[in-house]
Amino acid sequence: MNISHLLPLAERIVCDENILTGKPIIKGTRLAVEFIIDLLAHGWSETEILENYPHIVQEDIRACLAYASMVLNTQKDYQSPRQLTDAPISRREHP
Repeated sequence: MNISHLLPLAERIVCDENILTGKPIIKGTRLAVEFIIDLLAHGWSETEILENYPHIVQEDIRACLAYASMVLNTQKDYQSPRQLTDAPISRREHP
């Protein structure tokens, strides 16, 4: 697999154990990738996100989507949405 297209991702998405317990975040912020993905999943547009969080740019949102895609493409333990929503809270927060 050619990963050259992922190199910009490493410039925008980082994990720091001192910020949000090491969750992937947009570099230079305390905004977790999962937070941005959740906003998009709840119907927020890129424009709405950028208006509400003016310290990030469109490329940061795209990097969040690319990171989520990369995680899903490498994941081998698939679960249906029902399995995820029926799982105990502790399992959903810490798979």
